[in-house]
Amino acid sequence: MTRATSPTTAAAPPPGRSGLAAAITAFAMWGVFPLYLKPLSGVPALQVMSHRIVWCCLVVFGWLAVRRELASVRAALSDASIRRRLAASALCISVNWLIYTWAVTNGHVVDASLGYFINPLVSVVLGVVVLHERLNRVQWAAVAIAAAGVLYLTLALGRPPWIAIALAASFGLYGLIRKVVPVDSVPGLATETLLVAPFAAAYLLWCQSQGSAALGHSSTLVDVLLLLSGVVTAMPLALFAYGARRIPLSLVGLVQYIGPTMQFLIGVFVFGEDFPPARATGFAMIWAALVVYAADGLWRRRRRTVAA
Repeated sequence: MTRATSPTTAAAPPPGRSGLAAAITAFAMWGVFPLYLKPLSGVPALQVMSHRIVWCCLVVFGWLAVRRELASVRAALSDASIRRRLAASALCISVNWLIYTWAVTNGHVVDASLGYFINPLVSVVLGVVVLHERLNRVQWAAVAIAAAGVLYLTLALGRPPWIAIALAASFGLYGLIRKVVPVDSVPGLATETLLVAPFAAAYLLWCQSQGSAALGHSSTLVDVLLLLSGVVTAMPLALFAYGARRIPLSLVGLVQYIGPTMQFLIGVFVFGEDFPPARATGFAMIWAALVVYAADGLWRRRRRTVAA
């Protein structure tokens, strides 16, 4: 007697709705992050970054303690190789946070959004150079179009888009290191923040002793925003980690553009940043590169699905 095949084993289940909702929420939170940072324009960017590190460390460790997963942090710290790599990734993400905070609080939200638009293609190039990955012709074409867009912006504006390049490079290096470190997202973040939190806390205490600290010496709004910096830093990362495990990587690749798109719109239409035709042309070239790269990824995934 033949056994009937159940619907759950006949075909792979569709992407989980909860995972997709979590990923969209994470990137939407990153998208509106300039609205959170803008009221902190009177606070030095280094202080804002230090508060993010210290409070995020406490929030993440509290979360891991509730879930009884602190052993994963101890395991990461006990391995010298993992500890060194996570120290390097902590440095990269700290630099990224510092540059992004400075950019937003100094009226460069559009430039910051460009950095996260080109970040996926920077990660592709790092994969080729460091991990010796191979690209097909379409992917190389996308990289070439994006490079041409950055070159056009450099020539049209008279200077390279340093903010965008620095953000894309620091976050690309961060992603590269985390890709080769066998530690999950949240324990990895806890370890990273733990490694740099003593320096951040020492700097904040020094600011307090010098009378230049913002916390407790500014408006109530600034105090609340600084104290909440750990939650607003950790929450989207946790949501992203949850969603990325439950939806296809190709879908994650498309959803990630929600963040820089919202940042770009906020910079132009909410903060009124200048967006002349020359800059619009350079952005259009980079957007075209992203469309080419994303379309190639979707087409290849569909081919693999059909073949399977």
